[in-house]
Amino acid sequence: MNIHPLKITSTLADETRYSIYEYILKVKKPVTVQHIAETFHIHPNVARLHLTKLTEIAVIKAEFEKTGKGGRPGRIYSALETGVSLNFPRQDFQHLVTWLFALLKKLGPDAVEACKEIAYENGKESMEKMMAIPTRSMTFEQRVETLSDSASLIGYAVNVEETETGRKLFFSYYNCPFRSLLSEEGALICPLHEAYLQGQLEALFDVDEFTQVSSMHHNCENCLYEINIRD
Repeated sequence: MNIHPLKITSTLADETRYSIYEYILKVKKPVTVQHIAETFHIHPNVARLHLTKLTEIAVIKAEFEKTGKGGRPGRIYSALETGVSLNFPRQDFQHLVTWLFALLKKLGPDAVEACKEIAYENGKESMEKMMAIPTRSMTFEQRVETLSDSASLIGYAVNVEETETGRKLFFSYYNCPFRSLLSEEGALICPLHEAYLQGQLEALFDVDEFTQVSSMHHNCENCLYEINIRD
């Protein structure tokens, strides 16, 4: 697996994440999200995020463990024996991103709308790949769990609220991967990212309304979305 050196160093630069990796190396046995959450006194969503980031740089692996009790298999994490290495020369994607945003601006609104459609389909496809079984066969709880698993990949926390008219999902984006670009390109990035999230949600639920409540682009602490869904 060819992993960018900056991705490896930035992932392990987080003190808690590195401590979790060291812990997994020391215990030398598979761990669960709940085990890590309790050991490090963090929220399970945060623990899941750290574990997912470590799997992305291939220092640990994630597998499904069958319990024999029916239902969806649980996910367990363990250290890889091979580890990772830093490879050079450096790959420069920043210039590519700059060129693509300049092209979108030059081509105008139609190009942005086309790109939003691509982001939506990409989000929907990424969620469908995570599903262990078809959506129609999943319970509401299983769909929320699948969404939570995906949330850990892109850095947001999912909460469900029961209302008189149905269920409402809230998710807060606390680890935006585009934060460094928001000041200059937020007007383009946020709609594209939102389209991606909508694609993910609509792969799982019938969405009545998708509303952004707060945005880091507007100097809020995090991005918060509110989604009304039908069962």
